[in-house]
Amino acid sequence: MIKIYKSNEYGQFSEVNEIEKGCWINLVNPSELEILSISQRLGIEPDYIKDPLDEEEKSRVERDNGTLLIIVDIPVINTDDDLSTFDTIPLGMIVVDDDYFVTVCLKDNPIIAEFASHRVKGFFTFKKTRFILQVLDKIATYYLRYLKQINRETDHIERQLHKSMKNQELFSLLNLEKSLVYFTTSLRSNQSVMEKILRAKFLKMYPEDEDIMEDAIIENKQAIEMAHIYSNILSGMMNTFASVISNNLNIVMKFLTSITIVLSIPTMVASFFGMNVPLPFNFEHYNNSFISIIFITLLGSAAAVVYLAKKRMF
Repeated sequence: MIKIYKSNEYGQFSEVNEIEKGCWINLVNPSELEILSISQRLGIEPDYIKDPLDEEEKSRVERDNGTLLIIVDIPVINTDDDLSTFDTIPLGMIVVDDDYFVTVCLKDNPIIAEFASHRVKGFFTFKKTRFILQVLDKIATYYLRYLKQINRETDHIERQLHKSMKNQELFSLLNLEKSLVYFTTSLRSNQSVMEKILRAKFLKMYPEDEDIMEDAIIENKQAIEMAHIYSNILSGMMNTFASVISNNLNIVMKFLTSITIVLSIPTMVASFFGMNVPLPFNFEHYNNSFISIIFITLLGSAAAVVYLAKKRMF
């Protein structure tokens, strides 16, 4: 899918049909034909467009023949199943001769959607450096937002686990732990890219641009720290609940073993007195022999209950 946007010097923003200087070209999971068309129209390598479409592509920045390529990881929410999971995918930003700005992503995402709906203040399609820095700042903001959402979901699952130990809650915690690992890895890669942009002077920045870049770097570092803290908390919680579940299983097994011991006494007595052999103590000559046997059985079971209770087996 290809969409082209352009804003004029008065801030009016609209979608256009043709590629013009100063426009923004947004590609979302483009086809081979669309990739070839944009590549030939702008005179860039097709690999510059294809690389961000690889989910395993690493964050990086490079410049070649007047074309600047920046690839960073952005956070996304997957709702393919009953559980909302968090993941990261690459986002490519290409600046061609300071005339065209191209974004490439495998999926629709709320970060680019905010720019496409013109909800970002001070956004102009022809201000390429400002556009890149605003995207980087917005990415860091979304990482922080999703990290807070992960923390809220962790608290919710923890409350559920206090009531019932089900596999579903444990699987949810495992998915959140995986999401935090993805976030931490991607945030560190993005941090390296932003520091390289700032250090190597890939972009010409004005004082306002430097402020935006510094804010993006600070928020990205905060997100790294938050992801690290939440990951440690979640890891400790998983270990704790694993121990709790194991302990609960031991308690259940101990209780069932105690019940088995108590019930085995009546079974043994009934087995002995039910055999077709002479009974001990001349029980067959007593009129109340059955009641006596029941009394002996109950007495033995009661003694077993008292003994096991003292050993805290119940």
